[in-house]
Amino acid sequence: MNNVDKVIRQFRLQVLEVRNVPESYSSEVYRIQTDFGQDMYIKIPYNKQKLYREHEILKRLDGHLPVPKVLDYWEGDDSISGALLLEAIDGEPVSGHASRTLAFEIGCLHAQLHNVVMPGYGVDHPDGFQQVEGNDWRAYIQGCFGDCKKTCQEVLEPELYDKCLDYFDGVFSQLPEPDGPCLVHMDFRPGNLLVRDGRLVGLIDFESARGGSSEVDFTKVDRYLLANDPQAKESYIKGYQSVRPIIDLDTVLPFYSFFDAFSAVVWCKTRGLEKNRSFLDESIGVLRHATGTVLRKEV
Repeated sequence: MNNVDKVIRQFRLQVLEVRNVPESYSSEVYRIQTDFGQDMYIKIPYNKQKLYREHEILKRLDGHLPVPKVLDYWEGDDSISGALLLEAIDGEPVSGHASRTLAFEIGCLHAQLHNVVMPGYGVDHPDGFQQVEGNDWRAYIQGCFGDCKKTCQEVLEPELYDKCLDYFDGVFSQLPEPDGPCLVHMDFRPGNLLVRDGRLVGLIDFESARGGSSEVDFTKVDRYLLANDPQAKESYIKGYQSVRPIIDLDTVLPFYSFFDAFSAVVWCKTRGLEKNRSFLDESIGVLRHATGTVLRKEV
């Protein structure tokens, strides 16, 4: 019996159809249709920490933001990390160009998310909220970067790796004071934003969400939706500012784009370099751009 069959039995569901959701990169996600025609999602996170984190965040946001309702929850066993049974929001992931109206709505939703105050910088944990040491966001980011060094040194060519270290040292200390602690999604990108008839209807995938500074949360929506569309970016910022002040994106985005790409190299190594070759190449390209490192051609 594979994982989803076991979870279906655990939730005592009568299912007509099961479809894998291939766009999920860290968890197993399946769209199911029950025998009475209701669509739901089964999510089997990569580990129990992600399971618990998403469960707690979705409970926190229920009734406040357009997120999936948790219909059932299983803590798992020795073979499966656990599972969530989630309502299906009637919408499709954002793709292609975002209209000014949609970009404004995305900005509003992002700001509403960041208006959720967290008890500290850190993550929800089965033993209670797990705060980062000293509740120091800057020290946390510096520690995360340090944790990535060994793996990145194994994957990146020496010149690029050395320039990455120099870039971090030169830019990190120049960042403005962090805000927060507020709720940050950590994967706020088009694939996790749902639309219907051109309007924003939902936000999904909270397995990496935590208490943080909003500065960490703009990278992916900018890279994959706004960076090459000045009008959409202007509308997004207006939407965000209609809810709360926005930080200095011109200062913060270049650093966190670099930081995200450096961390992504580790993610690719952990999950398999060849299987994730496209994402690895994209991330290395971001690092080259940030550090001004030219790709050396083999002779």
